[in-house]
Amino acid sequence: MENARDTLDLVRALHEQLDWHWQGQARPRLHGLTDEELHWEPTPGAWGVRRRDEPSPSTVTHRVGSGDWLVDVGIPEPQPVPVTTIAWRVAHVGVGVLGARAHSHFGGPEASDESFAYAGSADEALRQLDEAYAAWSAGVRSLTPETLAAAVGPAEGAWAQAPMLTLVLHINRETIHHLAEAALLRDLWANGAR
Repeated sequence: MENARDTLDLVRALHEQLDWHWQGQARPRLHGLTDEELHWEPTPGAWGVRRRDEPSPSTVTHRVGSGDWLVDVGIPEPQPVPVTTIAWRVAHVGVGVLGARAHSHFGGPEASDESFAYAGSADEALRQLDEAYAAWSAGVRSLTPETLAAAVGPAEGAWAQAPMLTLVLHINRETIHHLAEAALLRDLWANGAR
């Protein structure tokens, strides 16, 4: 009988876990997103992506980005954490979740909160998200059982000794979680919550 490790393609399963959600749920739910929806604030004090000269809610301690659009951040996060806009969620997934990890682990393009030129339009924000997903997805597909078992290293700070498998599972969860929230915000928008 074959060894279970030989018959289980863990890399493929990890990639397909996120890709199934991306292709069938997350990305289709963002189709047709408008600039107005992207920046809609579902609650007072919502965090978003704002023009550099636009004021932020009082819970924002600083803003990150290198271009004309900056992302609201609070460190430490206030309790309760403010609701965020679709723009904030797409920026967070594209840069902080997928882009930064694709850069640090797979040689993808530079993507850090401070150096990234965030988009102000829905079309550009989705293009940035698509590029980050493509870089992360290609990186995951390049993994082997040995690299999945290896420690992720200093790029992940407190997670430095965790195996790459743990990081991939975390990134999958984060991406699914935040893009499901974006879909819910679109449902609220479509049903007149605005």
